[in-house]
Amino acid sequence: MSGRFLLDTNIIIALFGNDASVKNRLADAEEVFISSTVLGELYFGAHKSKHIKKNLSRIEDFASSSAVLPCDTDTARYYGLIKKRLLEKGQPIPENDIWVAAVACQHGLIVVSRDGHFNEVENLKFEMW
Repeated sequence: MSGRFLLDTNIIIALFGNDASVKNRLADAEEVFISSTVLGELYFGAHKSKHIKKNLSRIEDFASSSAVLPCDTDTARYYGLIKKRLLEKGQPIPENDIWVAAVACQHGLIVVSRDGHFNEVENLKFEMW
């Protein structure tokens, strides 16, 4: 199973926890990316943890060896459309996940998460790991 994947925060946390199923699936991936939004969520988690320095170091190491995709004007266009469609359907999802979905749509990536609410985003390629 290969593909171009955008990892959600919970997948990276599982990876940090040495989740074998995530590691095995990533081993077959063609390309793997993270969004700057997910990176921000990881930093937030580290700052509120009991092991701040250790967790910040882990994130720094991970980020330096990963392809991090920023949010830009095109991302914002996707965000606006996705949020409007979710509102019309009455199916809101967390704000940061809308940004993650926008980055994935912008770059033609498959979102990998353990949050099923990504299924609510039209035209989003999504896999639950």
